[in-house]
Amino acid sequence: MRVLNSVEEKILDRTLYLIGKIGSLSVPIRAIAKEAGVNAASINYYFRSKEELINKTKEFYIENVESTIKPLQDETLSDHEKLHGFCESVMDYCIRFPGITILSKEARIAEDPDSLFLEIIRVTDEMNEQLRSVLLRAYTLRSSEVEVPMTILYASIVHPLERILAEDKKDHFLLDDQKRKAYIDVVLKMIGDLPKHL
Repeated sequence: MRVLNSVEEKILDRTLYLIGKIGSLSVPIRAIAKEAGVNAASINYYFRSKEELINKTKEFYIENVESTIKPLQDETLSDHEKLHGFCESVMDYCIRFPGITILSKEARIAEDPDSLFLEIIRVTDEMNEQLRSVLLRAYTLRSSEVEVPMTILYASIVHPLERILAEDKKDHFLLDDQKRKAYIDVVLKMIGDLPKHL
């Protein structure tokens, strides 16, 4: 995941966080400034307009989604290790940015998607295709069997954290790194048992 090393990236980070938290691209500049711990003038300094800020946030989102795909592409890992790394990466991303699916949803429903929305669709589709391929190999599935495990995997790693963070829970076991890794082990084992029941 991209490391924040400037005020500009902190603003982008917090903008993406708020988009997910409120479920919309219509995040007020003052709310972003407050969340980022800067004044509104700083936002105007780094971004000439709210449209530019949203576009840069889309680019930041794309970079971060691409980083979640890396474990799936790492040929030094077994397929099960790839899945585990992917799940860890996505869950970490969900903790940083609750509601990460908002930009993907907005891109898909846009009547006239801009080039960044088209790139969001492309990178999301690439992620899904990579995941599908690894699941097929890891669990020796037929292509007609992969949708159920894929749906269960996404539901298991995205939905609980979005709910936990929406409810502002601070002590849930999934917020602990080691317990989250153990949870991922259970989810992947459960998915491994699925083909027997399909």
